Amino acid sequence: MLSRVANSIYWMCRYIERAENVARFISVNLNLLLDMPLEKGNHWEPLVMITGDQAIFEKHYPDYEKKQVMHFLTFDRKYPNAILTCVAAARENARSIREIISSDMWEHLNNFYLELADKCSPDMALADPQRFFKIIQMRSHLFTGLMDCSMSHGEAWNFARIGMMLERADKTSRILDVKYFMLLPRADLINTPFDNIQWSAVLKSASALEMFRKRYHHATPRNVADFLIFDDNFPRSIRHCVSKAKACLHRINGSMPGLPQNPAEKQLGRLEADLAYTDIDEVIGQGMHEYLDGLQTRLNQVDMVIGTTFFNIEPTTESCAQEQ
Repeated sequence: MLSRVANSIYWMCRYIERAENVARFISVNLNLLLDMPLEKGNHWEPLVMITGDQAIFEKHYPDYEKKQVMHFLTFDRKYPNAILTCVAAARENARSIREIISSDMWEHLNNFYLELADKCSPDMALADPQRFFKIIQMRSHLFTGLMDCSMSHGEAWNFARIGMMLERADKTSRILDVKYFMLLPRADLINTPFDNIQWSAVLKSASALEMFRKRYHHATPRNVADFLIFDDNFPRSIRHCVSKAKACLHRINGSMPGLPQNPAEKQLGRLEADLAYTDIDEVIGQGMHEYLDGLQTRLNQVDMVIGTTFFNIEPTTESCAQEQ
């Protein structure tokens, strides 16, 4: 497969996954506001913090007010990680590889973009935000379903899955990191109903609340972190995402188990092994923020090594969140 094609399909799926995650965060936050109507800024600032782009936001917006944060994360074309910008980038990548993806995938993605880019969309988002962001999530899920059922599961599909899994793992790590340090307003609210509501919101952000309750009875910080990092069956846990990405990379390389053929397979294999042989008590002992920060760095490194190995992209020090 041409490196250009592999790069385009990899980033097409990263962008769709990123757009879906941002829509999910906003939707969950809107529900959280109904349960915890605290002072201005307390619920909207963490959404920007999850992206790591506070500096960009503060450069163009005066405060973390609902309307401004929603516009920044959804419609701001100058912001590379806004939902509309991500869907537009996914569409451009898809346009360049129309001979690789199915017609159903292209038509759906094109319609997805046109709906978002419609001049009435910002008004709709403010008038009925729950419905608007739910539609974005469903459009993203439908795209993933179309990819799985209408595209051959060969090299191109495996590159698409790797992009999706790495993006998903990164966002799950950021949700946890922000909660541990920024979502709780005061230390005296820990283990109160307010704290429980927030931890439930964290699980909802990863569509994990129902599956979490099948395993645990109480949403404690330890249990939530254990589930979202180390559960090997839940599709949005970090361990599961890394494991699936490694399996896809293994199929692309055709290498024997335990015999990695390139630096990308080595780095992803080390990360999978570390997740398999680490437990939540070790993470808490090390420090949750330090562990998650290191995890995000390693995911970025995997992304860059995949770029140099398969896409002929020169290594840089910039984040994988940058548009390709």
